[in-house]
Amino acid sequence: MLLSSFVRQNRMPDFETVAIPHLNDLYRTAIRMVGDPARAEDVIQDVYLQAWKSFDQFEMGTNCKAWLYRILFNSVHHYRRKWFDARLVKEPEDILEAAEAPPSPLPPELSDKHVLAALDRIPEDYRAVVLLADVEEFAYKEVASILRIPIGTVMSRLSRARKLLRRELAGVAESYGIGASYRAEQTQERQRA
Repeated sequence: MLLSSFVRQNRMPDFETVAIPHLNDLYRTAIRMVGDPARAEDVIQDVYLQAWKSFDQFEMGTNCKAWLYRILFNSVHHYRRKWFDARLVKEPEDILEAAEAPPSPLPPELSDKHVLAALDRIPEDYRAVVLLADVEEFAYKEVASILRIPIGTVMSRLSRARKLLRRELAGVAESYGIGASYRAEQTQERQRA
């Protein structure tokens, strides 16, 4: 134990250099995932504690941000089990799509608040992929590694998540005159079904 403590103390500057710069990005993602700043702080504290404890296993020069995001998603899953004390039931993706409510009309001006609200309305698995691929700009391979899912699943979920977000934000798009083609596409899909 003493040797482990010595190794950690000697790597403290490395940890601060490579891990701490990602704190704000991780916190922002944690809030999007858990929906509560206080719980997000708990998750982030756990992420950095776990990262510190296992930092001797981290290989310098590799992608620290991806490593931290993997810890983040593991921690979020752990906390959700703890908070809700029940298993989350996953519905097949086709059932989720069929059960979606029509998009609600949005104000004519698009703001971050509207985009974030739309993001919050899509299923968690899709939200996670959008946050990692589109917001944090991880490569598909990195997203697959962080979430521990196949790369094909990443691409499928991202495509469906983007489609869901387009539906959620269709009212705003129409107010700018760019949503008519999307509405026509939706009508054609309904007619085929």
